[in-house]
Amino acid sequence: MRNNRISIKWKTFSIFLIFTIVLLGALWFFQIVYLDDFYKIIKRQETEAVLNHVESLICDSDDCSDDIEKIAANHNLGIYITDEEGNSIYNAEYIYNSQMSSIPPFLFEIFYDEAVANGGEAVIEYKGGEMQNKVREVLDSLMAVQEAAEPEHEGKIAYTIPPKRENEGQFRQNIGDDMAESVIYVRVIDVGNTKNVIMINSVLTPVNATVDTLKAELKYISFIIIVIAFILAVGLSRSISKSIIKINDGAKKLASGDYSVKFSSHDYMEVSELSDTLNYAASELGKADSFQKELIANVSHDLRTPLTMIKGYAEVMRDIPGENTPENVQVIIDETERLSGLVNDMLDISKLKAGTITIQPEEYNITESIRHVLERYNKLREVDGYTIDFIYDDEVIVYADEQKMYQVLYNLINNAINYTGDDKKVTVTQKVLDNILRIEVKDTGQGVKQEDIPYVWDRYYKDSSTHKRAIQGTGLGLSIVKNVLELHGAKYGVFSTTGQGATFWFEIVINPFDEDEE
Repeated sequence: MRNNRISIKWKTFSIFLIFTIVLLGALWFFQIVYLDDFYKIIKRQETEAVLNHVESLICDSDDCSDDIEKIAANHNLGIYITDEEGNSIYNAEYIYNSQMSSIPPFLFEIFYDEAVANGGEAVIEYKGGEMQNKVREVLDSLMAVQEAAEPEHEGKIAYTIPPKRENEGQFRQNIGDDMAESVIYVRVIDVGNTKNVIMINSVLTPVNATVDTLKAELKYISFIIIVIAFILAVGLSRSISKSIIKINDGAKKLASGDYSVKFSSHDYMEVSELSDTLNYAASELGKADSFQKELIANVSHDLRTPLTMIKGYAEVMRDIPGENTPENVQVIIDETERLSGLVNDMLDISKLKAGTITIQPEEYNITESIRHVLERYNKLREVDGYTIDFIYDDEVIVYADEQKMYQVLYNLINNAINYTGDDKKVTVTQKVLDNILRIEVKDTGQGVKQEDIPYVWDRYYKDSSTHKRAIQGTGLGLSIVKNVLELHGAKYGVFSTTGQGATFWFEIVINPFDEDEE
């Protein structure tokens, strides 16, 4: 089946490149499409700030012409300050296509009246050269009215509008640019006993040359960013995917059963942690595989031995007259029971691991149960010289599954008997601490190696250096003990010193209902 999924290398490359393209698109969109709007907002804020600054200068200083001149030059503004009659006080204009110093009286009166009506401040906006057209229309209408009203006197005009002086400027806005927009801020302020009028003229439309320059620069910047982004995307995608590809190859080897594979990718923290986790998993799987093989070998040996003895004694009883004795029959029965016990223990382990076995707790005397377990070893005491001591103070009633806990005690004592020392001594100790019962089973054998202690409860674990045919039990009891104790929520463990034996212990709550009440 064809794999249509995208590799992480190309996915990382694509995401990085798409992000760059989107970023550039947003940059182009806001720089070109909304440049005018941003420029207008900025210029309005700037003009309002200048207006406040100029007002403070006029109120705080007697001569602020130089300061006003600098402000107008730095911000490319026109600043025109008059008294309430329209007479000029300060004038600083740095807008090439606009001029306010020659504002007609009627227009000044309009601006002034609008500012007074609005609480001392007005904002007048213009687009293109509409100001000139309005001024021209008003002047033409005034001249027409004047010509119609005045009679002729001997071929001379009695009253005419004075001709324009050559050096006198003309009030204008956005001359030569019909698409330009401008704004005039008008503010009437009190200075002593008089009123001053501040008029600040600002162009709201960016200069065409500036826009063209920005577009040209943006093209070069976009090209450079795309090239850099492409290089970074290729390098980053290769760097990220390289480690993951190595880990993926190693994981495939691990899945195929090669537990010697090593993961050594440490480029990033997450990849490094994943490598360490997979190394640990490979180590544990290798140990489990080794334990499983040893278990199969040991179980095969334990199965083959009773089968060989059963077959041998049966053939002797068949072929040799007089060998059909109760002793030979008992050997066959004992070996059959051993074989049956081994199979039953393996089934119990499988059921416990599968979670199909549940406990049925009830109150019972666990001290008496321990004594019953020890009674099963009376023959070993009498015939083989084993010493099994039971140390306790009082009878203890616990709330647990009696049958399962009996199995735990039996397997722990079996394990101690199988691995105790030459003195054949085993000690069982019962301790009570508040609502906790602690049982310890101690032998005097060679003990458990410190590096093997975490694995003694594993169903695959078997120390090949000490493997021998069990005197009692099947040799699989510790795994059963672990799972039954976990079903009861009990704590368990083992402490051992090499050459001084091992002590297996577990702790279980005597009465869980007492803890619930507390």
